[in-house]
Amino acid sequence: MAIEAVSATVPLSTGARMAGLNHIAEIRGRFWGDSWKEVEQFVANMRDTRDPQHEDNERALAAIFFLAKIPAARHGLKLNELTTDEKKALISAMNHFRAVVSLFPKRLTMPN
Repeated sequence: MAIEAVSATVPLSTGARMAGLNHIAEIRGRFWGDSWKEVEQFVANMRDTRDPQHEDNERALAAIFFLAKIPAARHGLKLNELTTDEKKALISAMNHFRAVVSLFPKRLTMPN
């Protein structure tokens, strides 16, 4: 027997997804503390020179910093050296990428 009710979900725009993710991040920070250790681990993994994809990982990380509008001269700093506003911008940029990636086509193929 199929359920024939109206769908309870509505497709969200990229901006709405990002705003929702940022709102959730604020709530998590307020009630459960920050996740900065996870962010530091992510950045450490992206900067790992032993990774065969190190160069591409650095470029992806630079794209996140660029989207966060953090000056290129500050991209190489340790994360604890960033200002509070830069940290917020970095989280917001990461949430923006999360929102965009969730809309990528599911089955990408390489051209012949």
